[in-house]
Amino acid sequence: MMESTVFKHFNYLHTIPEVGMQEFKTSAYLAAVLDRAGYQVQTHIGGATGVMGVLDSGVPGPVLGLRADMDALGTPEHAAHLCGHDSHMSMLLAAAEEIIAEGLVKKGKLKILFQPAEETSGGAISMIDGGAVDDVDYLIGMHIRPIQECRLGQAAPAMYYSSAGHVVIEVTGRQSHGARPYLGVSALDAGCLIVQAANALRFDSSIVHNLKATRFLCDAGVMNAVPGKATLVFDLRSQDNDLMDSMLEQLRRAAENATATVGASIDWKINNITPASIISPEVTDIISDVIREEMGEAALVPPITTAGGEDFFWYPRKRPAIKTGFIGLGADAEPGLHAPDMHFNHDCLPNGVKLHKGAVRKILG
Repeated sequence: MMESTVFKHFNYLHTIPEVGMQEFKTSAYLAAVLDRAGYQVQTHIGGATGVMGVLDSGVPGPVLGLRADMDALGTPEHAAHLCGHDSHMSMLLAAAEEIIAEGLVKKGKLKILFQPAEETSGGAISMIDGGAVDDVDYLIGMHIRPIQECRLGQAAPAMYYSSAGHVVIEVTGRQSHGARPYLGVSALDAGCLIVQAANALRFDSSIVHNLKATRFLCDAGVMNAVPGKATLVFDLRSQDNDLMDSMLEQLRRAAENATATVGASIDWKINNITPASIISPEVTDIISDVIREEMGEAALVPPITTAGGEDFFWYPRKRPAIKTGFIGLGADAEPGLHAPDMHFNHDCLPNGVKLHKGAVRKILG
């Protein structure tokens, strides 16, 4: 068995963080390693920075995709890997090398998918539009977990993420002098009515969800004027995709009706919606077996439910025939994902490599 390169890959990828759709150095490195390992490599998938390595056994069988995300958080000038995507790439890349070296693919086809822009929810769509998963039967993702959810040496066979996203509402009224408010339409009043209307909405209480205003910007620039413009942002989360669709529609209708009462209007924009988890029980069972076999019976913990979002689930949402699974890997990440000082125990990296390889043995071995 070859010596794992996972720490080498991590140590390099951690030093070149790049934000979504600008992962140029990252994708070049991944493509070069896959090419040297013996994969058929495709880059610029969907016109973006996605990378795919394909290994076809030539023997009839299923198509398995293993996916890792590539992007960092921040700005192009001040990016940092604060969500563990550098670890995800490293574990999958090292596994990809070992899969070929150990001849693990006996039938079907393996696709190694490195996806851009998970944080902004555009990356999975770009991979789908680029045809990367058109023939995929099974697709598995993985994410390191905070210490509060899953400890080092443990792994969850499924991650139940929420649908999550933001709505930006631009309110247009008519600015006027504070002495003559009757000549204007207050965007401030309209915005307050939108927040009140949103807070009055009610949805199925048996499904975990929330809807709340997180930003309200309104300023005429002086204190003696009625403002004519306002911007509101709402954050929405739901464990059910149909409920999310209903929340979005009812919020839009409430905002339109509320602003109409004072004569204002709105411009409505949905930003960065990710679907709730769509998990195939069959794949969860496979992953459970893999965790037991690769890490031991004590390593297997129950599936994890989180209010966080993950754009991986655009794949089954857009391609319902794909059977999907998602692994939560214990890494003792502290103090939390996206924290400016996020750190984790690097001893988790070989475990991730083992689980990727184990899935290949189960499905393509």
